[in-house]
Amino acid sequence: MAADRHVRADRHRAHVLILGGTTEARRLAEALEHHPAYRVTTSLAGRVTAPVLPPGETRIGGFGGVAGLAGWIVGHDVTHVVDATHPFAERMSFHASEAEALTGVPLLALRRPGWTPGPGDAWTFADSLAGAAALLPELDARRVFLTTGRMGLHTFAHLTGPWFLVRSVDPPAGPVPPRLEVLLERGPFTLEDERELLARHRIDLLVTKDSGGSATAPKLTAAREAGIPVLVVRRPAVPEGVAEAPSVEAALRWLDTPSPAAGGAD
Repeated sequence: MAADRHVRADRHRAHVLILGGTTEARRLAEALEHHPAYRVTTSLAGRVTAPVLPPGETRIGGFGGVAGLAGWIVGHDVTHVVDATHPFAERMSFHASEAEALTGVPLLALRRPGWTPGPGDAWTFADSLAGAAALLPELDARRVFLTTGRMGLHTFAHLTGPWFLVRSVDPPAGPVPPRLEVLLERGPFTLEDERELLARHRIDLLVTKDSGGSATAPKLTAAREAGIPVLVVRRPAVPEGVAEAPSVEAALRWLDTPSPAAGGAD
């Protein structure tokens, strides 16, 4: 009987689906964990072995495209979707946008602000990983700290000149640059960590995506201090028409704002 009461209570709470994988996704799940108006399910892509699971319900793995995501949203009575995936998870973001159009369930893109260069920074920008790989020979770098993620290493596999250092939770698979060293480590990393790493490996170029946030920013500070140039891959735009929030606090305000599709969360 107690379990039945719990199920009925859950059905009276708005159901938030968080497309996760970021610090912001975890923080939002934590903020909603004991919220009387919401229950939360966080979906993780499953690309990392033994991920740190957020509070609340979780699901791991893909949805099977737009139709699968839309079906899951409808089948599980989802009232709000928050796309808190990595800023470079472009395919998932477009799937979420298309699922919003199919289901009418409101969608929010939770995107931390990107980085901007400051005094002393020597940044070059590329519009994609392929663009960054094309620019590398022009920058005449010999020892490169490549922090664009293990899934995109194939983009740099044809570059035989530079020596690359990569840091990853899991070993990379598929084509990789021939001169490569992999550090299997899980962050966050402190400024002192990054200073030591750049010096120990004699890095002369840092390549990174514009992920934004403070968790991975120390490497940028360490590069500035050491006079090391940075090649930055610009992030893709959020799909047109999708609401955006720059912080968990803003996402919570969005959830508490009634919408015709969701019927509010009172």
